[in-house]
Amino acid sequence: MNKDTVMEPNAMQLPSERIVERSDLYSIKSSTVRTPDETPLPTRVKAREVSVFYGAKQALFDVSIDVPERAVTAFIGPSGCGKSTFLRCLNRMNDTIEGCRVTGRIELDGADVYDPQLDVVELRARVGMVFQKPNPFPKSIFENVAYGPRIHGLARNKTELEEIVVGSLKKASLFEEVKDRLHEPGTGLSGGQQQRLCIARAIAVSPEVILMDEPCSALDPIATAKIEELIDELRANYTIVIVTHSMQQAARVSQRTAFFHLGILVEEGPTETIFTGPREKRTQDYITGRFG
Repeated sequence: MNKDTVMEPNAMQLPSERIVERSDLYSIKSSTVRTPDETPLPTRVKAREVSVFYGAKQALFDVSIDVPERAVTAFIGPSGCGKSTFLRCLNRMNDTIEGCRVTGRIELDGADVYDPQLDVVELRARVGMVFQKPNPFPKSIFENVAYGPRIHGLARNKTELEEIVVGSLKKASLFEEVKDRLHEPGTGLSGGQQQRLCIARAIAVSPEVILMDEPCSALDPIATAKIEELIDELRANYTIVIVTHSMQQAARVSQRTAFFHLGILVEEGPTETIFTGPREKRTQDYITGRFG
């Protein structure tokens, strides 16, 4: 075959290495392969035929996916493909957008997320969110982390509140860097530290699921590596869903990957399978840089 010949979908064999190298499919801290998919973890979030409309415009079309617990699921795809829109469905952040309508069903541990009787504040405590741009409150580092536990009544006294704050900062790998300035403004931290502060703030209310919408897009490579290491550590205790434009990042941090295109979930499965042997030609074309 001529090397310039376009391969047929059933002949896909690792051309994605042009974009994502095999080394990206290994954990950050060792040469061991990521958690295998041979024994699938229980489903934490289940979506069935989810569609999203902004007024008359349909942004998502019948998305169905299972998100396993204690694993990282990455959403990839070109800008405007619907991955962030779907992410926001999981904790009803789209409720804040005027004219937005969601159909279908999303379950968290078997309970309907869109049940009218559901307390949305409680849902967002269970399903925390870390945004693209670090957004610490204009408060001290301590008060940023203490805010959620206070409003949810998670601490009975000052000692318990301090334990939650310190524990959350430690889980976010930030405590050692800020322990001597807990009462200084959180906005005075570097970009990477601010993002870890926002992760500590999300952890502080003991969520079950953490959503991350391009959490490293505004960070330098060193800060990005720290966040990726943190994600790798957090997945031992949390279900994590991350939207990312970086295919290398998706390969490094996730156990499962879902590819979105034009509002459609084209394909999802074990990360290594998606990057080295996708079933769909659209997935192959995106991974190899033919579009996106």
